[in-house]
Formats: sequence, structure tokens, C-alpha cells
Amino acid sequence: MAKSSRSIFFCQNCGHESAKWMGQCPACHAWNSFAEEVIRPAKPGQSAAAAAKKAKDAPVPQKLNEIALDETNRIRTGIGELDRVLGGGIVAGSLTLIGGDPGIGKSTLLLQMCRQLSGRPQGILYVSGEESLTQIKMRAERIGSFQDGLKLLCETNLDLIEQIISREQPGAVVIDSIQTMYNEAVSSSPGSVSQVRESTGVLLRIAKGMQIPVFIVGHVTKDGNVAGPRVLEHMVDTVLYFEGDRNASYRILRAVKNRFGSTNEIGVFEMRNEGLVEVANPSEFMLEGRAENASGSVVSCSMEGSRPIMLEVQALACQTNFGFPRRTANGTDFNRVNLLVAVLERRARVNLSQRDVYVNIAGGIKMTEPAVDLGILLAIVSSEKDIPVDSKTVVFGEVGLSGEIRSVSMAQQRVNEAEKLGFRTIILPKANMRNLTLPAGSSVKLVPVDSVAEAIHVMKS
Repeated sequence: MAKSSRSIFFCQNCGHESAKWMGQCPACHAWNSFAEEVIRPAKPGQSAAAAAKKAKDAPVPQKLNEIALDETNRIRTGIGELDRVLGGGIVAGSLTLIGGDPGIGKSTLLLQMCRQLSGRPQGILYVSGEESLTQIKMRAERIGSFQDGLKLLCETNLDLIEQIISREQPGAVVIDSIQTMYNEAVSSSPGSVSQVRESTGVLLRIAKGMQIPVFIVGHVTKDGNVAGPRVLEHMVDTVLYFEGDRNASYRILRAVKNRFGSTNEIGVFEMRNEGLVEVANPSEFMLEGRAENASGSVVSCSMEGSRPIMLEVQALACQTNFGFPRRTANGTDFNRVNLLVAVLERRARVNLSQRDVYVNIAGGIKMTEPAVDLGILLAIVSSEKDIPVDSKTVVFGEVGLSGEIRSVSMAQQRVNEAEKLGFRTIILPKANMRNLTLPAGSSVKLVPVDSVAEAIHVMKS
């Protein structure tokens, strides 16, 4: 006799499976996140004759040397920052997941992409399970004019969606969002772990089988991760996250996973009334409104993929009113700030035991690259000694526990970006000097340092 159906409990936050309900998930430690789902028994296996016939119809494996690569298959979206993050454009048959906080601009970006691609002969299919056709139309009018190649559909049944995609054969499909889709073969409600996993499996089969690129929007949890099982990110080809403060105008699109390109590239956008606008030069955008000749402010350079970004590091050291001094970090790693404060006290004899230290990366951007260490350190010293750093000076370098300044990668690109933006002095690790070249007639002054004490001496002079 066939086994009867049984109940399994899944964590809706991380997908952990348990035979019984638990108040706290042992995997992600979330409370009251377990939901019951019914698991039906598997269907009996097929006969030997049927299996043999199916094996004859199976595709033949292909040799690696016989497979040709054609980069021209990529589809340009018309949005340069999105193409950069995707690795050069959309790949046919790819499945891309876009996550981010509510209202950050996920649907707006995809609708703008559909606008750029609506002139293609195959057309674009936009499937929404959250908004009505009228709501999408209102948002589209704010973005601009569309061609007739964009078709809208409000549906959550994946069986119907698959039939429509097979009939229309669009050039690309957008699913907004995966948590609203449901598969009739799964008994659980939309948004559950089983539904999200099975729905993604159906979309993956559509993308690979019909060679149609599919974009899906995923909701995020309070921790910033895509809601649903972790296997969801393993199933898709590309995972993009939208970052940024909702109170700020900029947005950053970051690739967390990309089977067709680098995961280090970012795209920078500015949110305006007409939608998301590309920021061609993020360095100028991040340095707008910077105070001149103010202590505690240092310009540093961080690399995001192949793109150097200039950013303002701010620090404030003031007398503490408590027995235990406070350390606060905004936009960078808190533990890294504590480490740099300890290096300052031990290696440079800067007494901060009675000082509250606050560090901020201006603009709300988050940077954790070690090359920003020297900028944070000099900003703290500048605030403590009340010595302004020249506004035309750029600082970068990794700081070690022994007080040494270690070399960083892509120093040439950082120097070129600083020169292009009009900076006159660059304080950098001495180890990077042997690989640097400046063009003839360059007015940039390179100041190499190999220790924290030497860097502080250069800053004071």
C-alpha cells in the first residue's frame, strides 16, 4: 500500500525542515517561523521497458571542445549600470533574482528595463501578482513612453503563466513577485517555502527550455536576505540586491551571485520623480556637499569591482561623559574601527581612552574594503588633534596590527581616478610605488608611507 500523506514543518525564514513544530528555528534562530505543510508520497516508478525507451530519447552528451562560446548572444538592456552588474547584458535562458527592501526601486528598475526592450521584435511580458494593470500603467506614465512590445499580465497561477509564455514566446519575462506565485501541484499557500521553491523550479524550466531570460522579484526578510528557502539563491543564475537608504536619493545594485560575470561590480542609480537615473561618476556624486578645511574629514578611495569610488570618511573624537568611552561606526565595520583605535593608541601614542569616537562614511554608503583603513585612521587623528586635512588630498591603504601600511590592489586605477577628479596629493602605501606610473606632465604628488606614525607626520605637515 502507498504511504499516506504526512506533515512536515518548514522555517519560512531559512527553509529548515523539522518533523515537529518548534518555537525557535535551530538554523537561523528566528522565533515562530515554522509553518506546517503536507508532503504527498512520491509516485511509483516506471517500468523497465518505459525507462529503456525514455533513455533512447534522452539527449546525447556533448564534448567540451565542441561547445562554442558566443558573447554576442547577450542582450543589451539600454541601462549601462544594469548591464555592468549583469556582466555585459542579459544572457538568453538565464534566471535572475532581484531582492531589496520594499519601495527601494526593484519594480521601477525592471519596468525601465522593459521600456528599453519594448522595441524588440519578440516583445516583453511583465507578470504582476501584486499590482493591478492600472497601477502599473500609472507607474509607467511617470517613467516615460513605451512601445507596443510590452505586454502586461496580472496572474498568480504558474500553470496559466507557463501556457501564456509558450504561446507568446516573448524576448524576456518579468515576474513580480515570486512570493505571490502558486503552483497547483503544491497544496501549501502562496509565499510558503514549498511554493517558492516549486515556483522557482517551474520558472527555471521555462527559462532553460525555451531560452527566455526570466527576471523574478523577491521579498526580503528583516535581515535583508531574500525571503524563502536558501536553495532559492542556488537555483537561479544571478542574484542582485538593491541597497541604499530610503531617505537618500542614491541606490546601489550589487551582484551577490553571477554565473555569467563578476560578483564585484556595482551599479549606482539616483531615484528621481521620473524613475531611476544612472550615475555615471559615483565619486563626484558621493563627494557633493563636502565641507572645506574641516577637521575629521578625509577623502579615501575604495574599489567596487573594476570601479574606483571616492568617498568622504568623517570622524569625531570628543570627551566622554562616562567611564567607558563609546565607539560608533556608520557605513563601515564596527570591529574594524575598534581595531584601528587600538592601533592608534599602541603604535602612534594617540590617547583615546577618554574620547568617544564616531566614524561615518558620508552619503550612507557601506564600505568594508581594507583600503579605507588609513582614511579612517587619519580622520580620527584629524578630529582629535583638530588638524584639517587638505581637501585635495586622497588617502588609501590597509593598516596592520603592527602599525604598518600594507599595499592594496588596483592602486593604479585609484591614482588615475584621483587625478581625473582634480586631487593634487595622494597618500598611499610605499609598497605600491614600484608598480605605479604617472603620465608625463602630471601634477599629482605621490606621498608613500610605510607606517602609521609616518602617515600622521605627513598629515600634520
